[in-house]
Amino acid sequence: MTTLSDFSATAIDGTDTDLSQYDGKVVLVVNTASQCGFTGQYKGLQQLHDTYADQGLVVLGFPCDQFGNQEPGSEAEISEFCERNFGVTFPLFSKVDVNGDDAHPLFDWLKDAKGGLLGSKIKWNFTKFLVGRDGQVIDRYAPTTEPEKLAKDIEKAL
Repeated sequence: MTTLSDFSATAIDGTDTDLSQYDGKVVLVVNTASQCGFTGQYKGLQQLHDTYADQGLVVLGFPCDQFGNQEPGSEAEISEFCERNFGVTFPLFSKVDVNGDDAHPLFDWLKDAKGGLLGSKIKWNFTKFLVGRDGQVIDRYAPTTEPEKLAKDIEKAL
C-alpha cells in the first residue's frame, strides 16, 4: 500500500527531500500560490503549524502556477514572499504541477486517494490534504476551506 513516505520532492532551496522523514507525523499538504485570492491562508496555515507542531503536525506547501498564473515567481522570490508577508516557517517545496501529464506523483496519489468535485482534478490553489500518522490520506479540503476550520480534524488525527 502506497503511503506519503513513498514520495520525495525538491525543497524550495533545491535540495531533494524524502517525505519519509515525516513518518509518524500528521501532515497537511497544500498547493499554494503567492498571488491568489486565498494567499492570506498562509497565515492560517502557519498558525496551524505553530499550534500543533509540538504534537506532530507538519504543514507542507507546494507552490503551483497552474491556476491563473498566480505563482509566477522564482523559488527564491516565493520563499522570501512567504517569510516576509506571513512568517512562514513550515517546509516549502519547489513549484510543481498538480494536474495533467506533468503532475507531481505525490499529487496524483493524493487525488486518487481523495477525489474532489472534479474527480481526480484539483480545482484551484490552496486545496488541502490531511495525511495521518500512518501515511494514509484522511481527507481533502476545498480551497475555500479556511485553515482554522481544519483544527478539529487535525486534533483528532494527532
